Amino acid sequence: MANRPEWDDYFMDIAAMVASRATCLRRQVGCVMVKDRRILSTGYNGAPSGVSHCSEVGCRREQEGIPSGERAELCRGVHAEQNAIIQGARYGVSLQGAVAYTTTQPCSICTKMMINAGIVEVIFGGEFPDEMSLALLKEAGVFCHKHTSRIEAARKKAANER
Repeated sequence: MANRPEWDDYFMDIAAMVASRATCLRRQVGCVMVKDRRILSTGYNGAPSGVSHCSEVGCRREQEGIPSGERAELCRGVHAEQNAIIQGARYGVSLQGAVAYTTTQPCSICTKMMINAGIVEVIFGGEFPDEMSLALLKEAGVFCHKHTSRIEAARKKAANER
């Protein structure tokens, strides 16, 4: 079947669908933890269970004009990668040896958690202003790269051939 997506495209598409559940007003992020081509857990960013969503109470970081990637401790939300790790822990699913597919490059805090959870590869979509996260992944021997879908790759190839 020619239209069948590659595995990375498939899991990144699922991560994008997971992101559609996000309750953050600034950025919707989804994460899918996968091992042996099987989904182990998912997570999206938003307020903890039982706590008001930012859409209900507003975003303090937005109100105070705090740039993306700064003062994360002021955010009431839990990051998508953190929620995926938490869901694995909550339901007794080990993430040792898993691949994280996330719609946005992880921050340093999520990166440290993924390293300690035993994630062996991180594939991300959009970029995030956190050079330390990429340096930590490299130092820990966790393979990390920005995902380019086969559609994006075909467009780039066509543009280069012109």
